[in-house]
Amino acid sequence: MQALPLTQSGIQQRGLMSSSEYTFKLVQVCLPEPSKLVVMCDKRKRQCVCLCQVYKSCLDGLLPNYQAFYRVCSRLTKHQSTLLSGQDKQLLVALAGMDVSVPHVAVVSLAVCCRALKLCKVPAAVLHAFDDIRLKPASQVVLGLPEHILAAHAQPSPNPVQLQMTTPFPVTLPECALPADFKKQHGLLAKPHKHLVHRAVLAQHMGEFKSFSTSPFQLNRKGIAHSSRTWQNSEKHVYLFLGYCHHYQQVSQPTLQLFLSSPLIAQFVSFHIAAGHSQLYIRNFLSCAKCVLRWWQSKPGGNHPSFVEGLEWLQTLSLQVADQLPRPSKDPKGLADIGKWMCAADLVNTIHGAEQQSQAQMQQQGVTVETSRDMHDAALAAMIFSHLPPVRLSCIRSLVGPAYLGPCLHPDCKEPSCEGNRLSIMSESPLLMRISLPHHKNARKWGKAVIEFDVPSDLAQLLHTYLGAPRKALLEHHLLIGDACPYVFMDMHGRGFVAAAVLTLYWQKWLVSRGGVPMNPSMCRQVFVDERQSDSATAGPSNQGAAMVMGHSVKQWDKWYDMQYHPRLAQNAVDGMQSWRAAMLQSHTLAAPDLTLSTALHCGHVLVSDSEESQYQSCCSDSDSDIDIELD
Repeated sequence: MQALPLTQSGIQQRGLMSSSEYTFKLVQVCLPEPSKLVVMCDKRKRQCVCLCQVYKSCLDGLLPNYQAFYRVCSRLTKHQSTLLSGQDKQLLVALAGMDVSVPHVAVVSLAVCCRALKLCKVPAAVLHAFDDIRLKPASQVVLGLPEHILAAHAQPSPNPVQLQMTTPFPVTLPECALPADFKKQHGLLAKPHKHLVHRAVLAQHMGEFKSFSTSPFQLNRKGIAHSSRTWQNSEKHVYLFLGYCHHYQQVSQPTLQLFLSSPLIAQFVSFHIAAGHSQLYIRNFLSCAKCVLRWWQSKPGGNHPSFVEGLEWLQTLSLQVADQLPRPSKDPKGLADIGKWMCAADLVNTIHGAEQQSQAQMQQQGVTVETSRDMHDAALAAMIFSHLPPVRLSCIRSLVGPAYLGPCLHPDCKEPSCEGNRLSIMSESPLLMRISLPHHKNARKWGKAVIEFDVPSDLAQLLHTYLGAPRKALLEHHLLIGDACPYVFMDMHGRGFVAAAVLTLYWQKWLVSRGGVPMNPSMCRQVFVDERQSDSATAGPSNQGAAMVMGHSVKQWDKWYDMQYHPRLAQNAVDGMQSWRAAMLQSHTLAAPDLTLSTALHCGHVLVSDSEESQYQSCCSDSDSDIDIELD
């Protein structure tokens, strides 16, 4: 950073103005509206006079750090302040558009200014500015901040007249190395930053964005409304991006305006790549960023051409991320080597052993909290794998018991008569239980078709035993929840597995305790498909029926779940070629022509007489015609 002498040309180019006592530099660090930070350097005593003047709409939380800076400066100087002269007031009015009634300003040393800046945690660009001023030997200079330093901290304005994206758009991703204080949990929902979520401006933005995304009829929105799960994913990506800006880019007040800064988005993508995140994770964030841009575009003043360019820029970035960061290829052997895979036979035997052990302990020790929890875990594992084609985990988590008689608990359900994903007891003698899943991932694509089936007898007996005294014992043990938990399965605190991550950790811990590996429960679907599609598959359900229970189609097996689809087909084709080759040789032997030499004259390189010239020419003409046909 280079300090500029107060020449006339420098004043015109940099927007500097001076009076008899002070030199002013207008630094636009944050633009929630026309809001200015004025840095004033005292020429005579080499002291700094600082004033942050913002418009009234910014006083309620947009710039609390600068207000705190002003208060800290006043406290450090023991509230000794001085009035600006009339000429200085006129300069402030002309330079910053401020009112004539300029408040008192504390005259403090540069060392006190730097100390106050650190206490108030202002953006690093301003802190560097004061450090540079403090280290300069000359007193009649003022710092000009480079634009690339302020770009990361500049926030677009919500003013409809100035609502636009930061241009020009980056043409390449910046280099990024993980910082020394890298934290995986850097989002705003993490404990150190969670208080920022409740700030007035961010809360208002998130409320408007949620209404825009989830309203059933929003005709200025592209596509259908977000489901509750889609909105949760979008909210997660928003808070992760804002947390990155707050933690690593020193943005004090993160809001959705940061999505209008293309340099920040490019830096965040580089941060993801440096952290080793998957291309699917990065592309989901870019998709969320496009939704935020469309929300800004729907607001008054959002018809700026930069929004159209920004959406195209995000689409290009997403396509190139998918091209340069391909999905890592996975196979059962590689996953088994790193302890993330169990074959179908081992998994079935592990779950079957847990079922037998839980029932034996229940008979020997009676109904206790420990034996009830063991039976709960065995029933949960039997639902995930072994007795049924692997049902989607979201359906298992939302499965309510027969005793629940309330309304549907699915957040997106609009059917008044819907009972939700339910486990029902159809008859006690003989025991018959049924599972109905109206809410699954492809319910909308299937025309709201319900996945419904009767539970196998062994699994029905296990579930029936668990839903009796053992489940009651668990509910009584968890006093905070009591009988209010409507779901069949619950965590260690008596709450339903509402979050998918909770069930994943619960399953991994249980599987390791049974001698297995910490495999994700969703991987059970790949294990099942791998066995059904293998050449050594045992007799079992039809592929089409199993895919229906799993909530998709057989085509999706080949595309997503069958990790050995391509190598298996390739090997089968190569193996089949050997029998094909043998058949070709055999057929050629059976139909071989008589290859004995005849006395007839053949067309070839032979010596001919004049009497044979006409016959030779006819052969040549045939050859010429063949050449013409080939050329044609």
